[in-house]
Amino acid sequence: MTEIEATTAERYRRFAEVEARGYSPLYDEWCTGISDDGDILARLDTLPPHRRQPVLFLGATRFVGVPLGDYSAFRSFVLAEWSSIRAVMESRTTQTNEAGRCAVLLPLLAAISAEEGRPLALIEVGASAGACLYPDRYAYSYTPGPVLEPGSGSPVPPLECAVSGDVPLPSRLPEVVWRAGIDLNPLDARDEDDVRWLESLVWPEHGFRAERLRAALGVVRADPPLLVRGDLNDHIEPLVERAPQDAVVVVFHSAVLAYLDQAGRDRFAGTMLRLAADRDRPVHWLSHEGHRTLTGVPGAMQPAPGERDGLFVLQHNGRSVARTGPHGQSIAWL
Repeated sequence: MTEIEATTAERYRRFAEVEARGYSPLYDEWCTGISDDGDILARLDTLPPHRRQPVLFLGATRFVGVPLGDYSAFRSFVLAEWSSIRAVMESRTTQTNEAGRCAVLLPLLAAISAEEGRPLALIEVGASAGACLYPDRYAYSYTPGPVLEPGSGSPVPPLECAVSGDVPLPSRLPEVVWRAGIDLNPLDARDEDDVRWLESLVWPEHGFRAERLRAALGVVRADPPLLVRGDLNDHIEPLVERAPQDAVVVVFHSAVLAYLDQAGRDRFAGTMLRLAADRDRPVHWLSHEGHRTLTGVPGAMQPAPGERDGLFVLQHNGRSVARTGPHGQSIAWL
């Protein structure tokens, strides 16, 4: 059963138990309460299925100003402010711009650059405001492993990542010469409402992520990337063609495939595997997604018995290489 096929109550109960538990006590409490609350569920069910996502609803309540209190206070606020919350849910989309995910992408980015003997041209699918397009501008702290930082220093606190297995950690940061992204609704790091929306998507206990977001958006504002508005399946090949010929193109995405239907996922995977197989132009595909979205994608894997189901799968050209924390907080090499 896909997330869209699940009932709204089931979606919120699963989010509480799998995504939030042990990671955000407040969201665990709220989503557990929502899953048994007929009044809130009835309101959510007036929205199309793709607009009932827990992260979208929680972000919208934060954007409107929900107090960070117990479920009773949350419920009262939602019932009183439903029209405003609904308007946000109808006009915004989930666009978490988590720079921390660069920590799990970096080992492959560095390895690809070294193997191809070329600098990187990065294309992010589902780029939001583009904060993940700057892996060469951030500092990293791997445990166990090295501390890496750009020669000019990083305005962003080190991205911390717990390591297990034989992760090919780099000794230096790769060179990036071009950055571009695709999004149905690109966000502007210079726009106050867009920045406030991104801050609303940071989970309430994660003050360090909010600090990191603000610093990363400062990097984006100083050197804005090329952001293309539109469907990823329509724009990915033209954007690859625009990349500098002397660079190796890496197309990557994180927590994006869940927003495509199966036909869209299959089309995108087919395009990327074909591009990756064409040796006339070096193109690599990095996918960082929940395993439930990978049906039909070569190399997809289920979590091991007893493993946290909320972990993501990191893939390189369709081959699974690691299990990771969804916000880049851990990487376990396979």
